[in-house]
Amino acid sequence: MAKTEQVISFPATETQFKMIDVGRKRPTRRRAVAAGSIYMNAEAFEKIQTGTLPKGNVLALAEAAGIAGAKKTPDLLVMCHPLPLDQVTIHCMLDEASNCVTVYCQAAAFAKTGVEMEALAGVNVALLTIWDLTKGVDPALRMGEITLLAKTGGKSGIWTHPDGIPEWLAKQLPSTRSLDGKTAAVLVMSDRAAKGEYQDESGAVINSLLEAQGASLAAYEVIPDEKAAISAALLRICSDSKPDLLIASGGTGPGPRDVTPDVLADISDRMLDGLGDLLRFESLHYTDTAWLSRMTAGMVGSTLVVAFPGSPKAVKECWDILIPFLGNALDKIAKQGF
Repeated sequence: MAKTEQVISFPATETQFKMIDVGRKRPTRRRAVAAGSIYMNAEAFEKIQTGTLPKGNVLALAEAAGIAGAKKTPDLLVMCHPLPLDQVTIHCMLDEASNCVTVYCQAAAFAKTGVEMEALAGVNVALLTIWDLTKGVDPALRMGEITLLAKTGGKSGIWTHPDGIPEWLAKQLPSTRSLDGKTAAVLVMSDRAAKGEYQDESGAVINSLLEAQGASLAAYEVIPDEKAAISAALLRICSDSKPDLLIASGGTGPGPRDVTPDVLADISDRMLDGLGDLLRFESLHYTDTAWLSRMTAGMVGSTLVVAFPGSPKAVKECWDILIPFLGNALDKIAKQGF
């Protein structure tokens, strides 16, 4: 049997820096967009605009150099992890009113850490290339406003600069409220919480996550880990409230009272075992015992029922796995008709 991964801790010493261990982070689709501008006199701007600089087409070379710069990021910045970049694009916009060229760099990867430094490196190298090819015409060039505009993926989801981003970029970013117009229900299975021995935490986490994505809550109940109670509650909520989505939290382990998956298999019109397989596979990035979980999903009438684990931490991890495609999945289910 393979041993659990061990972390080696050296004796305490004073260190000046450390590389972050991303081994336990889950790879997600990452994207970042950065921008920066370079200002020049009217003569230099006109030569860039007409492609008549002595050294040639500055914008074409800046594009190629920016792509190369993004790829070289871990060689230049010692704490950056080498990433398998899926795409780097450079776009230059000319502003005649201010004799300015603004460079936008987009970097994308399926990785465990973000690509914002790659996007920023691409911008800087592209701007320096413009400077190098233009300095013979205008030695008093000025660079500025280098900033990260947006990034997607990972725990932060979708982040945009608080000062605002260009309208064209905002239109292309994924929605931060992918469940707008959807109804949802939450059913928590916990003997102790049902008895009032402690406050339910996982259900509260699910409620806040659903709310943040724009879903309206149709039902929220806490019941014991009893087959009959779980079956009755699931059927009643799906029949009376007809939510698009029902998250059932708890009772997905290997123990004798973990019966939620068994109940769901009994009452579902169709099981969607693939969702459970996905949750287990992706959860291996968080815990080596993910395969012990019996997370699953099924259709009860027109409602997608997904069985999550019972701990708040596991609930959040499973949510992060599903949310990138959950809204689209619910749309496709609705189109199938019932």
